[in-house]
Amino acid sequence: MLIRPAAAADVKGITAIYNDAVANTTAIWNETIVDEADRAAWLAARQGGGFPVLVAATEDTPAGEVLGYATFGAWRPHDGYRHTVEHSIYVHPRHHRAGIGGLLLARLIEEARAQGRHAMIAAIEAGNGASIALHRRFGFVETGRHNEVGTKFGRWLDLAILQLMLDDGPPQAPCRRDVP
Repeated sequence: MLIRPAAAADVKGITAIYNDAVANTTAIWNETIVDEADRAAWLAARQGGGFPVLVAATEDTPAGEVLGYATFGAWRPHDGYRHTVEHSIYVHPRHHRAGIGGLLLARLIEEARAQGRHAMIAAIEAGNGASIALHRRFGFVETGRHNEVGTKFGRWLDLAILQLMLDDGPPQAPCRRDVP
């Protein structure tokens, strides 16, 4: 399994995985299918903001086909939250429960620590036991639950908030992405 930074050639695969999650799961609470131009703009914005976008692929997978992808971004927009990130992980449905989510999460945690982040947040649909279990294996703890804050497929959804502390030090200088 190869985990690497996403490239423009991966947009087609990222779009397919994203749209499957939109159409068939409560892993993402969007209801609108997107095109490749949308995901290309999303990828450019993420990377332009200093946030990683990683893809999982086998070494013999042609460019543009991905088995899963992951990223993190700002948790909230205000300066005081600059050391905290929220992440997302999506795996192609044919490859669920193959360890890809764990590989991506491990690499995201490394990337966050390398950027000097202090905390990582996971916002997970509370009924997604597999994702919650994955995060607990990596040391995330549930810090809150918000009932009926979202809707999809004609029902209310609860949101579980999990958190991983990435270090135990005091606040440091601005994160690398904040330095001009």
